[in-house]
Amino acid sequence: MITLGLLLLILDWLLLNTGVIASIGGLLLVVGLILAVLGTVGRAVGPRPHYW
Repeated sequence: MITLGLLLLILDWLLLNTGVIASIGGLLLVVGLILAVLGTVGRAVGPRPHYW
């Protein structure tokens, strides 16, 4: 999720210049970071200790 969010943000910033793809990329980036932090602290995310 984090890499896809970064990829969408960079793609939108360099090539497309649309706001929709940047919004989706930012949302994916934030959700991915939250899930990564929750998995790192030892909190189970869903049925697994890690989300990946």
